[in-house]
Amino acid sequence: MSVAQLIQIFASKGFNTQEMVALTGAHTIGFSHCKEFSSNIYNYSKNSQSDPSYNPRYADGLRKACADFQKNPTLSVFNDIMTPNKFDNMYFQNLPKGLGILSSDRALYSDPRTRAYVETYASNQNAFFEAFGRAMEKLSLVAVKTGWAGEIRHRCDAFN
Repeated sequence: MSVAQLIQIFASKGFNTQEMVALTGAHTIGFSHCKEFSSNIYNYSKNSQSDPSYNPRYADGLRKACADFQKNPTLSVFNDIMTPNKFDNMYFQNLPKGLGILSSDRALYSDPRTRAYVETYASNQNAFFEAFGRAMEKLSLVAVKTGWAGEIRHRCDAFN
């Protein structure tokens, strides 16, 4: 997904570009299934095995980690290879190095509309934490379902 598309989607929910970038920082934890980005690391073009915006060693490591993804569709890798289980600003520090797993992640650094925010959050963890907190609070108010229209899930990843 392009940065323009991301900006448009987030804007439709009332978020500005800075808030979008801050919320994307949630990718500092969690994982992505190999099938979601496999087209960027296998046979990307006739001239390149992988998307050239990847760090070449990182792309090679992803190909090795995801080698069996077609046989095992649950195969996944951490979004942040440096501090995968820590909520910090390492995700933003990784982007200029070509270590963003999703093309939309890597595009945040290459696009002039978002690059300054990536650089700010990469160099100032407190700025990221503050912006993320404000944006998450705003996100918590988007499309809230109440009464019979809503539900409190017993498991976050499944409907009751």
